Formats: sequence, structure tokens, C-alpha cells
Amino acid sequence: MFEVSDELWARVQPLLPKHRNPDPVGRGRPRVPDRQAFKGILFVLRTGCQWNALNATGICSSSTAHRRFQQWRDAGVFRRLWKRGLVEYDALKGIDWSWQAMDGAMTKAPLGGEKGGAQPDRQSEGWREKKPTDRRRRRADRHRD
Repeated sequence: MFEVSDELWARVQPLLPKHRNPDPVGRGRPRVPDRQAFKGILFVLRTGCQWNALNATGICSSSTAHRRFQQWRDAGVFRRLWKRGLVEYDALKGIDWSWQAMDGAMTKAPLGGEKGGAQPDRQSEGWREKKPTDRRRRRADRHRD
């Protein structure tokens, strides 16, 4: 199973926001350790599995991992970790930024089809979509007085 090394955790932990228990007495279920939640997040990102599949691994619950992922994403943890990784890699190997380029296109897809959305394949599928002919007009006439 994938483990979070001490070296990686030493880089991640200072970036995490401090947790404050909303209950001053400290009641309730104990909080899953941040390192365990981070391990679950990395497992999902590494394998590409759905969040709910995390429940079967025993790492932590999918809801815990996903909630922490969202909190840490909003706090900029992953962006700062990525930036630090770039700086470190640049110091070790060097990044040649001179060849970097961006490409993009804003055109219609060549096989995009016609506008208007999907049409029913069978005649019987369209009957649910039909609206009563002038129901709105009759209701409006009633309330004009």
C-alpha cells in the first residue's frame, strides 16, 4: 500500500492550516490525523479511483478525505506544495523556461453536430415533452380583473 514518507510529510505538514475543534470540551468522534487523510487523498489521485472507493481501503473514509481535500485546496495547500516542488526541481535539475509555450483554440468542434440538442429516437418518447397548448393564456385571462 502507498505510504506517505517522513520526508514528504515534513514538507506537507507546515503548509496545512491549523485545525480548531468547534467544541471547546472536545466531545465527538476523534479527528482522523492529517497524515492519514493526506494518504487517502494521494491514493485517490494516484489510482484515479472514485472517492467512495477509498472506503474499502481502510485508509480513512471517503467523506473525510474529500472534505480535507476541499479544505486544503481552498487554503492553497496544494498550490504552495506544487510551487515549492518546482523551485526545488529547478535548483536540482534546472527548468529551461525559454522553451515553454501555451497553445489553445476557441473554435467549434468539427463533429459537434447541429444546435438544438438531442431529438427522441422513437415517436413515443416525445409525448412527455409536449406542453398543454394554451394553459398559460387561460390562467392569465382569469387574473386580469
